[in-house]
Amino acid sequence: MINKLNFGKDGLIPAIIQDHKTGKVLTLCYMDKSALEKTLEAGRIYVFRRSKGRIMLKGETSGCTQTVKEVFVDCADNSLLFKVEQKKAACHKGYFTCFFRRIKKDDCCEVTEKRVFNPDEVYKK
Repeated sequence: MINKLNFGKDGLIPAIIQDHKTGKVLTLCYMDKSALEKTLEAGRIYVFRRSKGRIMLKGETSGCTQTVKEVFVDCADNSLLFKVEQKKAACHKGYFTCFFRRIKKDDCCEVTEKRVFNPDEVYKK
């Protein structure tokens, strides 16, 4: 199946990560072929970090790992959906989901959930 996927010109494919229990979208990440292969082998999410130019285990610094429960591919073979069991938080800012801010009609953002952990205790500034 991997060889049928349409990776972009940059060699990456977008992957939506969703909590398998709540259905909440946790994050959007990118994978190259190697990251996808590692994810499928290990049963944990590996991503291609564009800012670092390398593959990383999601949560390798924070301990907030994601265990794969199901994998889906879209109808055009150009994006993936992973349903996962989330340990602690998906967001590096300490929230369960990266989508913790809602844009209101007045163009302001409203935080819609509480932090699960303090990122200052995990990440070096």
